[in-house]
Amino acid sequence: MRERRIKWDQLIISILIPIAVGAVSGLLTRDSMMMFNTVKKPPLSPPGWLFPVVWTILYILMGIASYLIYQYGTEAEEVSLALTTYAVQLFFNFFWSIFFFNFEWYLFALIWLAVLWFLILLTIFRFFKIDKIAAYLMIPYLIWVTFAGYLNLGICFLNR
Repeated sequence: MRERRIKWDQLIISILIPIAVGAVSGLLTRDSMMMFNTVKKPPLSPPGWLFPVVWTILYILMGIASYLIYQYGTEAEEVSLALTTYAVQLFFNFFWSIFFFNFEWYLFALIWLAVLWFLILLTIFRFFKIDKIAAYLMIPYLIWVTFAGYLNLGICFLNR
C-alpha cells in the first residue's frame, strides 16, 4: 500500500457531500419523526433520536471512503465508474426518505430502497477493486440500509 498524505480540503469536501445530501433530505422531511411515531412499527424499531446519529456517522464513513477512492485519480476508468456508482447511490439515498416520509409511499419506498441496497453493494465491490479500506468503510451503511429495509417492509405491511 502506498503512503498517502491527507489532502484535508478534499477530505472535508468528500465528507461534506454526503452530509449535505442527508441534511437537505432531512430538511425536506423535517416532520418525519412525528409521522414515524404515529405509524405501526415492527419489533426492534429504534427510537427516533437514533436515526440522525447513525446517519451522521454513516455519511462521514461514506465521505472518507469516497475520498480514498478519489485519491487514485478520476482519469482511471475504474475509479470514475466507482465514483459514479457512489454518486448514483447518493441520489437514491436522498429520495428514499422523501418517498417514505413525505409521500408515505411505503411500498414504492421499499422497492426504491432495494435498488439503493443493490447500488451500495455495487459501490462496495467497485471500491474493493481499488481500495479495500474504502470498501470496508461502506459496509456499516449496507447493514443499516438492510435494517431500514426490514423497518420499511414492516411499516408497509402494518399500515395498509
